[in-house]
Amino acid sequence: MLRYFSLLLASLYLVGCSVTPPSPAPARIHILSQKLQALDANISVEEAEALARDIYLKSYELAEKFDLVSPPQFHNFLVNVGVREKGLCYHFSDALYLHLKSRGYERFDFHLVGANIGEYWSEHNALVVVAKGCSSEACILNNGILIDAWRDSGEVYYAKLCEDKRYHWRHRSERCKVVL
Repeated sequence: MLRYFSLLLASLYLVGCSVTPPSPAPARIHILSQKLQALDANISVEEAEALARDIYLKSYELAEKFDLVSPPQFHNFLVNVGVREKGLCYHFSDALYLHLKSRGYERFDFHLVGANIGEYWSEHNALVVVAKGCSSEACILNNGILIDAWRDSGEVYYAKLCEDKRYHWRHRSERCKVVL
């Protein structure tokens, strides 16, 4: 029985396709930077471009570091059974949060959000970028730009948080304090 289970586990491991994200396309970085710049009139083109590039490069670095496979739910399975060490959604959001907070962006703030918090099979975590000073939950949820490097297996997904219909997001202010 153990032999069959091991064989099944090994075959499932081989089924997952390792993800090697491509280098970030300048056009994708530019589009994200425009969305970031639109958060506030005081945000410069240069700072928005730098942040967009930083988001893409760090997300791709994390996908490689976590040896991400597709689809991300399968990667979660591999983490949960001990085949992979990291790569759950909160690993991505926490690492991005810490990285971006350490970079000292003058016109941006970063927050963590979650959906279906506490539900084992459907909880999801991501990062939100807002203009400096946008700290109330209403401001974050209505104005923030969602950054989700897990959802598309290492490819950066971004959208206005209030426009993401896939999840009902909630600000995780308590988690922001724990991660730091």
